[in-house]
Amino acid sequence: MFRSKNYKAAAEKVDANKLYTIEEACALVKETSTVKFDATIDVSFKLNVDPKQADQQVRGTLILPHGNGKTKAITDKVDDALAAGADFAGGNEMLEKIQKENWFDFDVIVATPNMMGNIGKLGRVLGPKGLMPNPKTGTVSPDIAKAVKEIKAGKVEYRIDKEANMHVCIAKVSFDAQKIADNLNALVDALLKAKPAAVKGVFFKKAVIHTTMGPAIQFTFAGR
Repeated sequence: MFRSKNYKAAAEKVDANKLYTIEEACALVKETSTVKFDATIDVSFKLNVDPKQADQQVRGTLILPHGNGKTKAITDKVDDALAAGADFAGGNEMLEKIQKENWFDFDVIVATPNMMGNIGKLGRVLGPKGLMPNPKTGTVSPDIAKAVKEIKAGKVEYRIDKEANMHVCIAKVSFDAQKIADNLNALVDALLKAKPAAVKGVFFKKAVIHTTMGPAIQFTFAGR
């Protein structure tokens, strides 16, 4: 696999055989961004669960203490949405813009239930990008103002995929290390509380933090 000089330089800062503490990992991840823009910081977990079992699902939402830097929201109910802090607001014209102009200058779509019929027609476009609104994550709601405020405050969703992996955006590289650590600790605490009763022994098989296109940094939170 081809790696750029910048990536190789960043990777040299990381000891691939070391399990860093959360604080160490959050400080180091800021130094490993290889892009010129304000990259996102993601956390990836490999969990000891069987996604095929109904009693071993791990899914939920939480509000990160410092948000995750993703604040651009698009929604309908224009007046309520804009008053609550949405960056864009509109109805079908927004959907047409996405479809015809390949416009994705936003991070989340919040919709009222009556809009879902039209939004569903863009499922093949929105689904792979993780942008399809869902009542379970609070992005489909008759109370648009409340939904937008929660998202702007840092509400994120976590869920395992069919391989028992989980990926969550927790911050931007511009955040200071302590805020990144606060957000990561909040996520870890939420996941520990969400551990299915059917799962015995080790819950986290692997945990890494990384920036957009940056190297993975393994971390541990032993004792929790």
